[in-house]
Amino acid sequence: MDICHGKKRRRKVGGGSRTVTARMKREAARVLRSLAAKNNGRMEDEDDDDGFAIGFLRSGASLVGSPRYSLLREVGRGSYGVVYEAVARKTGARVAVKRLQCDAPENVELALAEFWALTSLENRHQNVVQLEECVLQRNGLAQKMSHGNKRSRQYLRLVEMSLKGERVLGYPEEPCYLWFVMEFCEAGDLNQYILSRRPDPQTNKSFMRQLTSAIAFLHKNNIVHRDLKPDNILISQKSGTPVLKVADFGLSKVCAGLNTKSNEEHPMVVSGSKGSNQNNTVNINKFWLSSACGSDFYMAPEVWEGHYTAKADIFALGIIIWAMIERITFIDAESKRELLGTYIRQGSEIVPVGEALLENPKMVLHIPQRARSSMSEGVRNLLQDMLAVNPQDRPDAFQLEMRMDQVTCAA
Repeated sequence: MDICHGKKRRRKVGGGSRTVTARMKREAARVLRSLAAKNNGRMEDEDDDDGFAIGFLRSGASLVGSPRYSLLREVGRGSYGVVYEAVARKTGARVAVKRLQCDAPENVELALAEFWALTSLENRHQNVVQLEECVLQRNGLAQKMSHGNKRSRQYLRLVEMSLKGERVLGYPEEPCYLWFVMEFCEAGDLNQYILSRRPDPQTNKSFMRQLTSAIAFLHKNNIVHRDLKPDNILISQKSGTPVLKVADFGLSKVCAGLNTKSNEEHPMVVSGSKGSNQNNTVNINKFWLSSACGSDFYMAPEVWEGHYTAKADIFALGIIIWAMIERITFIDAESKRELLGTYIRQGSEIVPVGEALLENPKMVLHIPQRARSSMSEGVRNLLQDMLAVNPQDRPDAFQLEMRMDQVTCAA
């Protein structure tokens, strides 16, 4: 069960694959045309300030140029949209292509949150999924999206749609889509990777260091993920060794430029251009957020109350690492998948750790949970601190990164 703004949100379907139908391929071919082709038609009222040529024509017209990407298969589907595995025709590189239909304000809000978070990063990090480009498609035409492009009326209309909570762009008979082209992670998500292999302490240590490094990077760049869970941690093995990639920033919050007394200000207002995340002297843990959102088994106690900071990411990471080391799982009621996640047993029911701690702040967590656990004393103490009821008792992301290096090297 996923929650956002106090409401349940349908869990995304992960894993598996579906055959891409001919209709899907035709639709994708119309969208993923050569972005370098000469412009034979523009989106109405657009200012092409960055010199980007729109290589798309209206529906029914002959298309120019050759498609940049070929869709291979569908790898994920949910209420948020569809994700395909694709190949870049020029280089042969595999990419992931995510299509989000902007038919409802909540979908636009998720899409823009991910777009803002990933495009606000000036530097790359090997453990954060890389966004290659984002394309807005409407009425057979398309335009490449750029961060904070206030000269683009289509971009501003998307922002307006998200803020007003009502449709202002496109009509049901004239669908509008955002297409995200991202790096492809061929080894699936953390659930699939861990549960399909024998326990390996060295892999666990590597993953723990990679995860803490990714979160330290995001927090340094003033991004709170807010939905850390094994589903949203992807694995790439292109280098021969598994590399984690934190993904799915639909619930993330870019905090750069916010006033510490302001809650949930909109990134459109505070980050008008790329590079606004450079204020790294600001303590991200001073920004208070109020939207209770995330996936319940990984949510910190204070998130359930709707008053929290970036320290909520530290709690979620503690749940993930604890479950990964001891292979603690539960069956998701909606997807019926076995997922990594720790919980508290109350009679015949299982309760998320954060919810249980909210109800009983004096409850003592038994870490490790299993009698025969390979968990070291250093890791156990670190997890206890990461899962502290009081967020102020948890290490911040930078302290966590240093301590994780120490405990994994000593183990």
